[in-house]
Amino acid sequence: MSEEATITVDTAAVRLAVTGEFATEDLGVACYHSKVGAVELLLNHMPDGPGEYVVVDMAAGAGSFASGLFTRFDRTVLVCEPTVRSVGVYRQYAGYARDYGVALSVAGNRVEDAGDVEFLREHVGGDLLTWFSRSGYVRRAERGTVGPLAELEPANQAALAKLVEAVDDTVQDWTAFTRWAHEFHRRNAAAWANERAGADLTDQIDPEFRMGPQAVSQPAVVGV
Repeated sequence: MSEEATITVDTAAVRLAVTGEFATEDLGVACYHSKVGAVELLLNHMPDGPGEYVVVDMAAGAGSFASGLFTRFDRTVLVCEPTVRSVGVYRQYAGYARDYGVALSVAGNRVEDAGDVEFLREHVGGDLLTWFSRSGYVRRAERGTVGPLAELEPANQAALAKLVEAVDDTVQDWTAFTRWAHEFHRRNAAAWANERAGADLTDQIDPEFRMGPQAVSQPAVVGV
């Protein structure tokens, strides 16, 4: 990770990690995905339970499909404005994710009236979970004045609560997490990693291992 810190949101301590920034020596030689790969590795080691949340704010678009990152989430929320360009990004993402069992929701953003809501419903259908209106609270925060969350507009607070409810209602499929981790490891091994390492890296896969809380209590076995 490029940076890690603990910040306070109201009275709660929240751990914040940042990656994706380029150092001088990276310019012209390192791709963006070499940075965000750290996020995927971190998520693979987080057996989060009830009441625990890891929120990843990703760049707009389908960049997460360059690796297995898009399969590492219990639920993906696409922030979508009521514009043709924005719903086009949704269609691209949904199309790529369709065959991987990705739990996908859409949160409308900068929604001003019923026409905006209807536009989103027309283009994203049942994936539209909730929407946010333009927010004076957010505008003040972007200018450096961050107030307590209680000052957020009630309608936008309700939208946040709906997102949390949707995440809480999503079943964590550890079997699928493990299956896709193995699958993308095999793909990368075949595409480039075996040649670079001079070995068959699919031998690293333990067919008996399954991700999940139970893995924390299992003794580690390290090959020598």
